[in-house]
Parts: sequence; C-alpha cells; structure tokens
Amino acid sequence: MSSNKSDGGWKQFLWNSEKKELLGRTGGSWFKIGLFYLIFYGCLAGIFIGTIWAMLQTLSLHKPTWQDRVAPPGLSHAPYADKTEVVFNVRELETYLAFTKSLREFVTKYDDSRQTDNMQYEDCGDQPAEYKNRGDLESDPVPRKACRFSRSMLGPCSGLEDPNFGFSVGKPCLVVKLNRIVNFRPKPPTSNESIPDEAQPKVQPNVIPLYCTSKKEEDADKIGEIKYHGIGEGFPLQYYPYYGKRLHPQYLQPLVGLQFTNLTRNVELRIECKVFGENIDYHEKDRFQGRFEVKIQVNS
Repeated sequence: MSSNKSDGGWKQFLWNSEKKELLGRTGGSWFKIGLFYLIFYGCLAGIFIGTIWAMLQTLSLHKPTWQDRVAPPGLSHAPYADKTEVVFNVRELETYLAFTKSLREFVTKYDDSRQTDNMQYEDCGDQPAEYKNRGDLESDPVPRKACRFSRSMLGPCSGLEDPNFGFSVGKPCLVVKLNRIVNFRPKPPTSNESIPDEAQPKVQPNVIPLYCTSKKEEDADKIGEIKYHGIGEGFPLQYYPYYGKRLHPQYLQPLVGLQFTNLTRNVELRIECKVFGENIDYHEKDRFQGRFEVKIQVNS
C-alpha cells in the first residue's frame, strides 16, 4: 500500500489535474518565475556585454596596450640554440647541422624573390638614413610599404656563398636582430660616454651600433676578429618605425651578420653583444634586453 501511495504522490507532483499544477506550480506561477529569470539573466548578460564593449573601446587595432613583457628593445640571434650554447666540431657535420638549418630557415625570409612586389616593398638605400615616416599609426588605416632587405647584405653570413655559414671551417656566423616593437623608434647614442672605447668607432649617424666582445677579460685575445655585415654594420633608422602586423604584414627588420673568423678552438668562450642607443637600456635580470650572451666552442 505504501508503495502505491508513493507512486501516486510522484504522479500528482508531476501533474496535479485537480489544481492544474505542473511540478507544484500553476501556469501563471511558471510564467512569473520564468519572466523573472529572463529579466535577471538578461540584465547580467547586458552588463557583461557592456563591460566588454567599453573595454574594447580603449584598445587599439594596431598597437598593443601593454608592451612591457620585454622592455624595449630585445636583442636576439639565429641560430636558436638551447641555453644559447653554440658548440660543434668542424669535422662532424651532425654537430652543426641544426645550427645551419636554423640559420637557413631564418634568412630565407629575406630572399630577393620574396620582395619583388612594388606595392608592398620599396628600396630604402644601402646606407643608413633617417626614419621612414609612413603616416600616423591610428588615423591612417592603409597598409604601409616595407623597406627591402636582401640577405646578400649579410655577406658570408647570408648562406648564398657558403650554405654552411662558416661552421664547416670553424668560422661560424650569427645573424642578429632587434625584436619588433610597434611604433618604437630606436635613437642613436647622443654621446660616447656610455659606449666602451673599443666600440666608439662603430658610432655613426642614423644607425644603432652593435658591438660584441668577450664576457671575460682573460678571453679577449681568444675571440679573434669579428666581422660585421649589414647596412652600417648595425641597425639603420630607415627601417623604423614598425607599424604592426595589421598595417605592416610584410615588414622585414634589418639584420646584422656576425662572423667569428679566428676563434681559439677547443675552448669555451662567452661572448656578449650589445646595441647602444639613447632609449636602449639593460637589466641584469633580463639577458635579452638590449644585449645577449652566447657561449661558442669550436672543437676540432
């Protein structure tokens, strides 16, 4: 008997034909509670959408609101190596194959055949020049032309003459770049006070100078000659500013090819490269802010 009463109670709860109630509520009660929740969640959705809309009004389509993940500008290089260690044996191809592959993939983007469209690219000269102003970042939404940069400017570090980038003869290359920062204009140094004496000859108008040296004084005579290849042996100003992926999708940042022509072999050498400029800073906790360190060891 109790089982039948229980079943009857559930059936009556689901639908009470006498009171015309569904799940304990009449049609009018269901309408009122449904209308309440419709208005309640509609208001929540409106607040959420309004908040997102208001936030989007503060964002630029062309420039990140915050650019402080890496303080400007970051300096990096190819080949990309774990722990920035370039260690290889000139007699063993497999020890430097990954390095040459990384370099080849990087400089291929600078092939002349990829820069033939005159609607997207323009010649900006083979000597350092002033900034190339291509309009305002926000008010002019038209895509901008990019300066051509031929990989042939990198000389023996271009991979055109030597597909092994000097690794097979113990004269390895690094290809250095300043990381892209939207609307950033690097400023050349205004004085030589903050520049090491040995780097001062590299200072010239309209170029951000790059200089590499041994990290340890005792290794200075083991580094040998470093040859710099590129426009002005640094980063020329006509390639700046960068207008972002939306307005400058085909942009090519200038490069500097470094070739270490006389490294002492079978010795671990730590080398530091720096760029110098009025608005370029360094920080001990950030090893890529305006500089980088690399360990090179050529074995034979």
